[in-house]
Amino acid sequence: MSGAAPALRDRRVLVLGATGFIGRWVARAASETGARIWMSARDSAAARAMASAYGIAGTVAEADALHDADLAALFRDVRPEVTFNLIGYGVDRRENESALADAINVDVVRRVIALVRETAAAGDWPGLRLVHVGSALEYGVSGGDLAEDTVVNPTTVYGRTKLAATELVSAAAMTGLRAVTARLFTVYGPGEHDGRLLPTVLAARTASTPVPMTHGLQQRDFTWVGDVAEGLVRAAGQPSAPWPVVNLATGRLHTVRDFVADAERALGLAPGRFAFGALPTRAEEMAHAPVNIGRIRRWLDWVPTTSVHDGVRAAAAFQPNGRGGRVPARPDSD
Repeated sequence: MSGAAPALRDRRVLVLGATGFIGRWVARAASETGARIWMSARDSAAARAMASAYGIAGTVAEADALHDADLAALFRDVRPEVTFNLIGYGVDRRENESALADAINVDVVRRVIALVRETAAAGDWPGLRLVHVGSALEYGVSGGDLAEDTVVNPTTVYGRTKLAATELVSAAAMTGLRAVTARLFTVYGPGEHDGRLLPTVLAARTASTPVPMTHGLQQRDFTWVGDVAEGLVRAAGQPSAPWPVVNLATGRLHTVRDFVADAERALGLAPGRFAFGALPTRAEEMAHAPVNIGRIRRWLDWVPTTSVHDGVRAAAAFQPNGRGGRVPARPDSD
């Protein structure tokens, strides 16, 4: 990972939510820096299988984050120098229990902050202690240029609970904890839930009839998951965060139709495999101007650059046991 956080080498790194879509990529990126990785999981066998599939060198620690005793024992045993928190509930639309969203997205974060504080006093780690992942849905129906100081108005349970967690992390940062929340937008890549855009596009390669889609005119900041993981790892190696919240995105909008057209070219698909307008648009769809990425550009001197074309091609090339999933080295543009 060119230029990314060499300070992580040999450091004790805990990835909470490592079996999730983005968590596995963060564990992979951190392990490639030479960090000593621990991955928390409720199902250790499934986590080991995932680590093998994604080429992650690390230790699986079986723990249920909803159990305070499990979480405390995990921090006591690992003694992490930096913690990545990617535990979340509600990205998958089938996850719709409000009480569980509060428990996982808010209460667990409150406990993690306390445990990070307890472990932060030991050791000489110079970087951030906690890198927490937030969500674009925290902005809700906010329009215009989405900067981090935009007045937020979440309209979903997921957005509301993720915002509550971001506020907890921001309060901790204001009282001395080296912590940051990185708000993510439309992340795509291997490991996504079925039914999301990229898995739908990849499945269309073998579909015998046109795949039903919405009108496809909604605009999104599509960010390759490998870039997201690199950004989070880069952030962890910083001695401080000038702001408690940063947007981690490309700063460029593409319509869903644009994404599909780029994917068709990347995969060599003939046009006409997608029936745009066959499905209704979801009520929670966001409409906004390009995401403001000025903070992360100034802080890390870096922004995600992978084009949709190259990201889709890398996703299609991904194979188990860590093979593939690499973005081509050549420059490319959308």
